[in-house]
Amino acid sequence: MRFDFTTIMDRRGKDSIAADCKAFPGALADAAVREGFDTIPMWVADMNFPTVPAVTEAIIKRASHPAFGYFAPTDEYFDSIIRWHKKRNGVEGLSREHIGYENGVLGGVVSAAAAMTPRGGNILVHSPTYIGFTGSLENCGYRLVRSPLVKDSEGIWRMDLEDMERKIVSEKIHTAILCSPHNPLGRVWEKEELLEAMELFKKHDVYVISDEIWSDLLLYKNRHIPTQSVSEDARRRTAAFYAPSKTFNLAGLVGSYHVIYNKALRDRIEKESSLSHYNSMNVLSMHALIGAYSEEGEAWVDELCEVLSENMDYACNYIDEHFKGVSYARPEGTYMLFLDCSRWCEDNGVTIDELQAAGIEVGVIWQDGRPFHGPCHIRLNLALPLSRVKEAFDRLDRFVFNRE
Repeated sequence: MRFDFTTIMDRRGKDSIAADCKAFPGALADAAVREGFDTIPMWVADMNFPTVPAVTEAIIKRASHPAFGYFAPTDEYFDSIIRWHKKRNGVEGLSREHIGYENGVLGGVVSAAAAMTPRGGNILVHSPTYIGFTGSLENCGYRLVRSPLVKDSEGIWRMDLEDMERKIVSEKIHTAILCSPHNPLGRVWEKEELLEAMELFKKHDVYVISDEIWSDLLLYKNRHIPTQSVSEDARRRTAAFYAPSKTFNLAGLVGSYHVIYNKALRDRIEKESSLSHYNSMNVLSMHALIGAYSEEGEAWVDELCEVLSENMDYACNYIDEHFKGVSYARPEGTYMLFLDCSRWCEDNGVTIDELQAAGIEVGVIWQDGRPFHGPCHIRLNLALPLSRVKEAFDRLDRFVFNRE
């Protein structure tokens, strides 16, 4: 491979909550790694790979000039976004006026919700639900109405359109959130199912907030379908949010953007985003995006997706062979695996807290799935060198799931 996805980075003391194991949710804060085990960060959704060299080179080049005053986004910034979406997702007709800066995708989601729904109003989401939606929207006074995703006969998670419609009508809902690809389940939605969902939203006059931050991270050569691309109505009733942060591990730089074609909707959302007086781009994050959305960045992402697919195959095959009672649906995108440990816990008389603590004790730092509305689930990050994935699963086998 052209790029490095095998080096084990030491991120301790380098401003990484993943590696320094800070901000554990809930009961995991009390778990401690036993002496003799190093930590393998497999929880919060950032990657343990060095980013593409074009990003660091772009930042260093800009930082070599010793002035960092007020600035405006450059044509190169907007052109990079337009070119990226055309080449990666086949998007036509995207222009500078449709693109707006957001300090983060969740900040954009909150601004869009405020433009679409009065405070205290109901918003439709799917469950399992990304913890960020729950925290940010409930913190702002919205009530989330959850429509559970359901497995079909082939074990693929699908939207339950009948349940969605019933709740839209009964709860008087006019705003819905799509997570595409879905976090934490990793579904990459097909065009037909997106079209069916958007037709339902059109029928009941529901505006859509589409979080597409994971759209570059596709496994097994799956293809991302932008929600706005499935119909002209979808294009007008959807606000979509993107960032290079998940793709290139740039969350610490801060910098996301929206794509909104409907001018009236765009004006309302941009007004909401402006009210904090703190929705402004960082000059280094602008140059990081330009570096990321380059030809080298595109080649890097292609290799990354191959690595993530190999990691996912290894993890899923290992679970099938060694972890009886643990189930999952194989993700089509993202690098997160959502493990249902219900049967294993029941068969072994172990609580989900005890199971998660046992993994942490041997250095496998994984994430409680309950805040994502998985009652006996664990969320596992596989974006790290395969050698570390293998080491983690060996520890889980010998000391957790099949210990004597």
